[in-house]
Amino acid sequence: MRVAFLSGGKDSYYAVYKYGQVDLGLMLIYDFPRPNPHVINLGKSLETLTLTNIPVITLRLSKGREFLETVELLRKLNTTTVVAGDVYIDEHLKYMERLSAEVGAKLVEPLWGLNSEELMYMEFNDGLEVLVIGCFKSLSNWLSKKLNKDNVEEFISYVKTINLDPLGERGEYHTLVISGPLHRSKLKYSVVGVEVFNDYEVLRVI
Repeated sequence: MRVAFLSGGKDSYYAVYKYGQVDLGLMLIYDFPRPNPHVINLGKSLETLTLTNIPVITLRLSKGREFLETVELLRKLNTTTVVAGDVYIDEHLKYMERLSAEVGAKLVEPLWGLNSEELMYMEFNDGLEVLVIGCFKSLSNWLSKKLNKDNVEEFISYVKTINLDPLGERGEYHTLVISGPLHRSKLKYSVVGVEVFNDYEVLRVI
């Protein structure tokens, strides 16, 4: 079985698009020191994935047993290929390599090694439209804004002026895919509020 690690955000989504057909999407729920916008908006994160026709399952992982529990699930699923959307963080890649090796699956990382800025343009030129659902306070003027090919250049320029990575792979911001080349229809949503966690802000959508 070909299993893709998905969150509802742009990079994991785009990795599946670049790879091709997968059999199952897997959304893992971790305990993070900082609240995860995808988990806070779990309903919409899952809903947008269902609009792609990819079957999706979720697994809440126990603290300290994340690796073992993920391996157990992937084995139960008879996973032969793991697809992920890592780009430049070595420790993420090494973790996925170790995980895949433990399961006996092939790891595919379609976005690995690409330039952050170039990848942003690729994603939006290929039709992604996303909603910013979490960000550092320095990016709060973009929270609740939709990003698409019409404003991605403006967004990249702004992010670079405050010395953050345009791609946001280290969590500088998080996105929810509203529409894209895998979608059958556009995700509908309503903004219900903003929650502040120290220097991080999270949008709540229903």
